[in-house]
Amino acid sequence: MFKASSNLFKILLVIAIFFISCSKDDENAAGYSESFVNLATHKLRAYNVNIKSKYLVVFESGLGDGHESWMSSGKKSELVSLSSAVNSDILIYDRGGYGMSGIDNEPRNINTLRLELEAVIAQYADGRKIVLIGHSLGGMIVRDYAIKNPDKTAAILFIDPMHEKYNNPEAGNILYDAMVKAYGVNYGPTRETKEIAVDIAYGASLPVLPNVPVVVLTSMKLDKNNNASDEINKLNREKWFQAHEELGSGLTDFTHIATVKSGHYIHHDEPELVNYNIKFLLSKLP
Repeated sequence: MFKASSNLFKILLVIAIFFISCSKDDENAAGYSESFVNLATHKLRAYNVNIKSKYLVVFESGLGDGHESWMSSGKKSELVSLSSAVNSDILIYDRGGYGMSGIDNEPRNINTLRLELEAVIAQYADGRKIVLIGHSLGGMIVRDYAIKNPDKTAAILFIDPMHEKYNNPEAGNILYDAMVKAYGVNYGPTRETKEIAVDIAYGASLPVLPNVPVVVLTSMKLDKNNNASDEINKLNREKWFQAHEELGSGLTDFTHIATVKSGHYIHHDEPELVNYNIKFLLSKLP
């Protein structure tokens, strides 16, 4: 009888701890919301913290990364803490085929992805200008958004962004074959990988960025992943850095920072560096 009561007590304790944990997370999640953005053919899941700031900071993830790239614990309070750290409303979302987001039959190239980003921003911007944060493939998506929407773009932070002067179609084809073998042809990231050669050509056709404050963070760390990237693209870290320098063409307010402390995921390895530069960009705005 005692043993049964003891086991029941343990179960109740675990349940109580769970609800207390959830309660604390909810308490720390002021301004947090989740919703779907309805497109003509599918829905995209978005995650937002609203503290009624003047600008909206929008995060765009890299290839294969959903919103968890910016919210690794999955807790609402983590996103609220990020908003507090940069003192701004923030918005992250899952592209088509990621997480709870649906997907259509259109080619998943930069043009398509930028159109979806435009729809997400339109639902949350409420007339405000946008500070764009783009990691890896997300860097080319926000670059295209800024060029197509200069009047809506206040500033840009690129985090180790994809660039046509470094990334090459042959590497994209190799990666696509590997993704098909591992995940199949209909997996969202696989369908994005299929368009890398198209995206590289598209990137080469883009004009310069609008003349807004821009910061680029470049990983120069000689780690396993960066070395593999250099090998498959048949270039080196110096070429990676030089490609990112190209983003400053024609700009009057351009800052390029190299780090050897972080790999490709600078926002994971050095979140304080990313947060500092978001605040740095916001400080420049009227």
